[in-house]
Amino acid sequence: MDRRDFLRLLGVGAIAGNAAGWGPGRNAYAAGVEGMYDVPRLGNARLLHFADCHAQLMPVYFREPNVNIGVGDRTGKMPHVVGEAFLRATGIPPGTPEAHAFTYLSFEAEARQLGKVGGFAHLATLVKKLRAEGPGGKALLLDSGDTWQGSGTALWTRGRDMVGACNLLGVDIMTGHWEFTYEEDEIRANIDAFGGEFVAQNVMLTEDAAFFDVPSFDEDGHAFRPYTVKHVGGHKVVVIGQAFPYTPIANPSRFIPNWTFGIRAEELQTLVDEIQKDIDPEAVILLSHNGMDVDLKLAAVTSGIDFILGGHTHDGIPVPSVVKNAAGGRTVVTNAGSNGKFLGVLDLNLGLGRVRDYRYTLLPVFSNLLPADDEMTAYIEGARAPYREKLEESLAIAETVLYRRGNFSGTFDQLICDGLRAVGDAQIALSPGFRWGTSLLPGDPITMDRLLDQTCITYPETYVREMTGEEIRLILEDVADNLFNPDPFYQQGGDMVRVGGMNYVCDPLEVIGKRISNMTLDSGEAIEAGKTYKVTGWATVGSQAPGAPVWEVVAEYLRSEKTVRIDKLNTPVLKNVDNNPGIADYPS
Repeated sequence: MDRRDFLRLLGVGAIAGNAAGWGPGRNAYAAGVEGMYDVPRLGNARLLHFADCHAQLMPVYFREPNVNIGVGDRTGKMPHVVGEAFLRATGIPPGTPEAHAFTYLSFEAEARQLGKVGGFAHLATLVKKLRAEGPGGKALLLDSGDTWQGSGTALWTRGRDMVGACNLLGVDIMTGHWEFTYEEDEIRANIDAFGGEFVAQNVMLTEDAAFFDVPSFDEDGHAFRPYTVKHVGGHKVVVIGQAFPYTPIANPSRFIPNWTFGIRAEELQTLVDEIQKDIDPEAVILLSHNGMDVDLKLAAVTSGIDFILGGHTHDGIPVPSVVKNAAGGRTVVTNAGSNGKFLGVLDLNLGLGRVRDYRYTLLPVFSNLLPADDEMTAYIEGARAPYREKLEESLAIAETVLYRRGNFSGTFDQLICDGLRAVGDAQIALSPGFRWGTSLLPGDPITMDRLLDQTCITYPETYVREMTGEEIRLILEDVADNLFNPDPFYQQGGDMVRVGGMNYVCDPLEVIGKRISNMTLDSGEAIEAGKTYKVTGWATVGSQAPGAPVWEVVAEYLRSEKTVRIDKLNTPVLKNVDNNPGIADYPS
C-alpha cells in the first residue's frame, strides 16, 4: 500500500473539510491528519510497542486525566502533567488531533469530531503499514501487558480471545500483570497458545513451589523466560521482561500461590551484566509493566539498559525521558498509554556494538482515520458473536460524559458508587481506583459491554458490612500512600479508592497517617473514628466477598434509573497542590 492509497483510505479530505468549518485555527486538524501516520524510517531496526489495551478489541472513547499529581522530585515532570501544561511541555499545538489524544481538553467536542480510538482491526492496519516500512519489511511488536483483561469477552474466555487477537496482530514479545488474575493453569495454557514469547525476569517460584517441583523455566527458579534475543535488521537486540512487581499485593495472591514477584533491581542488574558479557547485544530493551515512575527510578539505579518501554500507569508519553545513571550511561524511558489508543514506534540505528541513534514516535490510533483490517474484523466478530446479545443490552442512557481516569474520581466511578449504595442501602461506597475503563459521551447507551469495561475482573464480588470511621480512614491512608509515596519503588500504580456518600480532605504532600482528614457524610455530619457505618464495595483482594458480582448490582441500578446524570463527584478537597501542573479544572 503506497502513501497515496493509504491517505485515500484515511479519508483525509472529509476530515479536512470538517476541520475547515470549525473556525480560526481549526485547519490544524487537516495538516495534522494528513501526515499523522507517516513515520520516516531511521536506521536499521524498528520496534513497535503498545501497553494496557485491557482487552478492548473494539474502538472506544477514552478521556485522559485532568488530575495526575506528582510528588517529591516527580512534581511537574512527566507523566505528572495534564491539560494545557502537557501541551506546553511536549510542544503539541492546541486544537490538533494530538492535543485531543493526549489531554482531556474539550473532550466531548473533540471526540465527536475525531471519533473513537483504538480497536484491534484499526491497530492491525497501522501495525502492518509500519512493519512494511521497516528495514526489510519487518519490525518487532512488543506488548507491555494488561492485555487479557478488561472486557466481557476476555473474562468469559479467560483471556483466550485476546491471545488469538494478539497472534493475528503478530505480537512477538509480551510481559504481564492482569494476566496473573486468572488461575495458574489458565495462564500457562494461554502462554502455550500465544504465538510470541512471554518474558518476566522478576517472577520466581516460591520456596515451597520449588521444593515441590512446580515447573519453572530454568534452574534459577524463573517462572517464565527472563529475556529473549532477537535479530532485527541483522542486529542483535535483547528484550528483558519486567512483569508488574506488586501483583500478589494489588491482586489476589490466591490465584498464583506458586509465584513471587518484586522489582528485583539487583537481580536485573546482574542479568544485564551477564547479557552484555555473554551475548554482546547492540541494544538492551526492558519491556516493563512497572509504571512510569518506577521505570524512571529503575533506569537511574541500573546501567546497561538502553530503552525501557513501559506500561501499567496508562500514561501516553510522546516525548521520552532520558535518565542518566550512576555509571554514566543513559536510558530512554517511555510509556505507551492504554486501551489500544496509541502505538509506539522506536526506530534504531544500530552498529559498532551499540545504539548510534534513535527516534521515538507515539501515534494515536484514530479508528476513523485508519481502515479496519478485514482479517482482524472477521476474528473480532467471531469472538464476540456468542456473547453479542448480552453485551449489547442497553441498561440506561448517559446524560453526561462518563469516564474513569484521574487520581481521585471519575463520573463512571461515581455511577458505580451510587449504584452500590442504592442497591445495598449503604451510607458509604468504596470502589477501587482502577485506571482501566472506557468513556461514554452524552446520549450514548450504557450497555452491558460498557459496564463490563469498568468492572469485569475475576474477583468481582460485592459486600455490605459495618466499618468504623477509623477503618475507613486507614483504608484511605493506605491507598494514598501507595499513590503519593515520594519513593516510586513504594508506589503500586492505580489511583485513589473512589468513595460515594462521603467527602474528605487530602494532602498529597503529607506522610502516611496524616494525608486524610475531615471526613464527612454527604449530609455534612462528621465521620467519627469510633462510630460504625454501613459500607458497600467490591474487589476484595484478601478473601472472596459474599455478594453478587458488581456488574449485576450496578446493572440493576441502571435499569431502574433509565438515565444517568452525574453533577457532583465525591472527590476530596485538596491541600498543597496550588500551581501543580498535574491538576487542572478541579472542583475544589
